[in-house]
Amino acid sequence: MSESEQYALSDETSEVVGVDDVEWDVSTDVLVAGAGGTGLVAALAAAEESDLTVTILEKAAEPGGNTSLSTGMVPAAGTHLQEEAGIHETPADMARDILEKNGYEADEDMVVHLAEESRHLIHWLVEDWDVDMHLVDDFKYPKHSEYRMHAPPGRNGANLVSQLVDLLEELDNVELLTNVPVNQLVADDGAVVGVKAGVHREEAIEAEKVVLATDGFGGNKRMIQENLDEEIEDALYFGADGNEGDGIRWGAELGAALASMDSYQGHATVAHQTGALSTYAIVMNGGILVNEDGERFGDESAGYSEFAIDVLQQPDGVGYEIFDERIFERLQGQFDDFDEAVQLGAYDSAETVEELAETLGCDPDATAAAVESYNEAIDTDRPDDVGRTDGRDTLRSPYYGTKVTGALFHTQGGLVVDAHGRVLREDGDPVPNLYAGGGSAVGISGSGAGGYLSGNGLTAALGLGRLAGEHARDALGIRR
Repeated sequence: MSESEQYALSDETSEVVGVDDVEWDVSTDVLVAGAGGTGLVAALAAAEESDLTVTILEKAAEPGGNTSLSTGMVPAAGTHLQEEAGIHETPADMARDILEKNGYEADEDMVVHLAEESRHLIHWLVEDWDVDMHLVDDFKYPKHSEYRMHAPPGRNGANLVSQLVDLLEELDNVELLTNVPVNQLVADDGAVVGVKAGVHREEAIEAEKVVLATDGFGGNKRMIQENLDEEIEDALYFGADGNEGDGIRWGAELGAALASMDSYQGHATVAHQTGALSTYAIVMNGGILVNEDGERFGDESAGYSEFAIDVLQQPDGVGYEIFDERIFERLQGQFDDFDEAVQLGAYDSAETVEELAETLGCDPDATAAAVESYNEAIDTDRPDDVGRTDGRDTLRSPYYGTKVTGALFHTQGGLVVDAHGRVLREDGDPVPNLYAGGGSAVGISGSGAGGYLSGNGLTAALGLGRLAGEHARDALGIRR
């Protein structure tokens, strides 16, 4: 959709239609708008009651959304997989890391709740549904105090999505339709009772419960301009095309509260030449970034979200990622994203830093001096020139590198929800029959880019998705 066709919260549009203005074409028990991680997990949880019918509508040609573009790594504390690895962590430890990263700006009760639910989410996926996930115990993302990332094969979200889709397609009470966008909610005196959906032939679908899993508004230029920092407005968008804030606008028209609308996740290392993601595991295994003058410009271990802004503030909005063969060999075969970037020719190599810098386009002598200073700081066990102490390792020949830019991955602000994923109005009362999760709901990253702790997106997306699906399922089961 072109920018001129996109809607913002400030527009006077009709996102909700009254029930008296529609004639139902078909009905379902639980209608899920969106087939990314939130929607797929919500549908799976709701469908555990086999007497319920669950319908998932996805506007894109394929399921997945931002989850399929992510690493698929889900943070969780106190899981059986951690215990098997000798790691004894509590949800409180995970909640503390999240809150410290966002300066306690996020809703503390929701952070604690999702951290508590995280282990149940992993156990449910792995033990109840046989989803293939493993504990990542070979590196930590910035500001994670423990190994708690649980990843699908290839550390690739597309593989997690594929498993969830396969599970849903085996269930007789679930229907998943693609190329079918939800266009409007249908309400009866403020209560959601269905949706209008479709492109060439629009249908009115009656539903007992509706879950908004349409993600955020990273793909909506007008909403970005109204809500996010100027530094990220013109950055490369690296999320799913369909993320245009639909669910947020629908809920807002029904009086739903909004929060943290300036919050987002950026990424500092998208390979400039190929457009492939250069996984931040490179940095956290010891890689560094310099600008075209060969100078480091910040502590890379602070986090890839806020460091995206640091990269964008450099000349031409680019940086140069420098690492070595040890890191290259360690990541090969571990990350599908890394292997893809290698196949696309994203990385150059050379025996000396000067030769590599010459190829990349940054100052050779200054880059070599930056690497030497970095190595000396490690050898003397002191903070380096930018104050970095985490994820460091001496860089040695042969060297590898790529030119990178900062990007916007997804937004983190949205509809306020309760512990069950129910959308709340400004007065704190739920909008009847309406749930939200993932980018449609407010996340747990506080404000801006700096509060994002790696994994926050899927913590809220899958966590709230499961909670919403369970609550909808149980509420309908009780009613019947």
